[in-house]
Amino acid sequence: MVVLGVLPALAATPSAAAGTTIAGLLPPTPPTFQHELLAKAAPDECFNGIGMPYPAGPPCEQGQPKVNQAYVWSLARANNRLWFGTGANVNCIVGGTTLSRPNPRLNDDYVCEFAESQIVDQNPTMPTNVGDHRHPRAYVYDETSRVLTEKTDDIKNRSADDASRLRRTLGLRAGATHQGVVILAGPALGQSVSMFAFDTTTGQYLGSANFPKYGNIRNFVIADNVLYAGVGVGANGREGGYVLRWAGDRTNPFNFVEVGQLAAQVADLAVHEGRIFVSTWSAASGGALAAGSTTGSSGLIGNLLDPLLGLIGIKPVEDADPGVAGVWMSPPLANGEPGLTAGDAGGWKLVWSASSYEPDPIIAATYGLGALMSYDGYLYWGTMHVPMKSTSKVAEAYPPGDEVEARALLENSQRAVSIFRGKRFDTLFEQVDLLYGEEKLPAYDATANNGAGAWENISTGHRALHGRIGFGNIYTNYTWTMEVAGGRLFIGTMDWSYLAKDLLPETAAQMGFRNAATGLSEELDPIVIDPAIYGGDLWMYESTLHPATAVDTKGLGNHLNYGFRTMLPNGSGLYIGTANPMNLRTDPTDDVPEGGWELLKLVPAG
Repeated sequence: MVVLGVLPALAATPSAAAGTTIAGLLPPTPPTFQHELLAKAAPDECFNGIGMPYPAGPPCEQGQPKVNQAYVWSLARANNRLWFGTGANVNCIVGGTTLSRPNPRLNDDYVCEFAESQIVDQNPTMPTNVGDHRHPRAYVYDETSRVLTEKTDDIKNRSADDASRLRRTLGLRAGATHQGVVILAGPALGQSVSMFAFDTTTGQYLGSANFPKYGNIRNFVIADNVLYAGVGVGANGREGGYVLRWAGDRTNPFNFVEVGQLAAQVADLAVHEGRIFVSTWSAASGGALAAGSTTGSSGLIGNLLDPLLGLIGIKPVEDADPGVAGVWMSPPLANGEPGLTAGDAGGWKLVWSASSYEPDPIIAATYGLGALMSYDGYLYWGTMHVPMKSTSKVAEAYPPGDEVEARALLENSQRAVSIFRGKRFDTLFEQVDLLYGEEKLPAYDATANNGAGAWENISTGHRALHGRIGFGNIYTNYTWTMEVAGGRLFIGTMDWSYLAKDLLPETAAQMGFRNAATGLSEELDPIVIDPAIYGGDLWMYESTLHPATAVDTKGLGNHLNYGFRTMLPNGSGLYIGTANPMNLRTDPTDDVPEGGWELLKLVPAG
């Protein structure tokens, strides 16, 4: 058996086996948790074959039920109500856009039609790579009555403009409640951002707006009673990003001021030590910094320190491409006027970059950074890796010449999440610890072997305190969300092992392996994935002294939940929104769980 990645001994092992003690200290026995399913996506369409018209239903007299709504993509809370927005067929959208693979795909779990979708047939201007687009839906769940109410029709029935704006929104990817207003927002067709607002007390729909200047939005954060958002600019955030301060109210919910301008699109935001920190996704190389933005150390100590760091393999942040995924720090929130203002837009500082850890520059440019959270004096953050994106980018630059090179590329180019923490970012004594990651990672050297090229293990400049990448599971690829609840730091991730059982053979065949059935030639063993690792993984830190422990590594009762996309604290527990795009798994009578998003409640057991 051959498994993908740099963890040959761990990639087929349940991720709960990962993690070691630090300095010989044994962690306390972790608490156990129990979960409850509060709500779940229902089938909303009938499927009768790729390219075929959609029969009436459900219920479906022809074809089979299909559940398009895949993610609880945004989640916010006010007045004992949970507001959330969804994303439909997100794995198809990612496959057609980020991975540029808009080839129709059908298996027992899901279908992606792309150009053959009836949506494209009925809308000739629809980009074919998002042919599986369905408009998102908005919901509110009452914690007291335990009633789920859909608010989508409130938007659609308000006006033709509101309905059109919703139809063109790819998903409601960010959500927040503040001062009596809930905002659900997301990227829209045409490289813009759409926002929809409701009154948190009455539930009344307040209207919508579109922001053509921005191309993406992922998260909001509240700092010192001020609401901020992070956005990207251009297609997939290739033109940089902004941090926005909300200056609105119930009568004008869509008033924002730009208070941060960055070289890369903003992913997540957190408040730490009197500042806002943001994580970014990589932008096109050469993105311009805002005037006045700074990176790295300075002065005599910095001039002496940076060469020494270089000698031991640590790349100074000031040498990093600011368009590569990184962590940025705002000016102090209490500097001058309360909170951040337009005058702070150019004062953000890059304090950590993926290129200071990842030794392969092509792979470093494919990194995203995900969730970040302040916990017990440290800022925690983790990396994001779109499945097969790094492999495809290296293959574009250095096409494999034979099956041996293709196998080496497949095994060496993939990455799983790495988890970091840091503190004292505003001093010369900044500290960054690698918690889960690798001391060395494979990088491709095109000049090795007299120009034939080869993979070499290169120092990352770090030694992990707690365990290997992916918490020991090579398929744990997204650090999707973090929350502090009950004095514990929870980390929700994506585990793409269930998708990999289909995607890896396809990719291997595209890279030149002769046996398309297994993706490999008869001389090479097939790629095998242990079903025991299927399902998203939820991890927990009980303190800064010990490694994380696994709360659950199997999707919280449904292994088709390949990730925990959104979380909110609820006392010592969490509300959790899942990602589950298995749109054809809708038969409650078979032995396979159902596809579609789930809203869960997690509480300590006992």
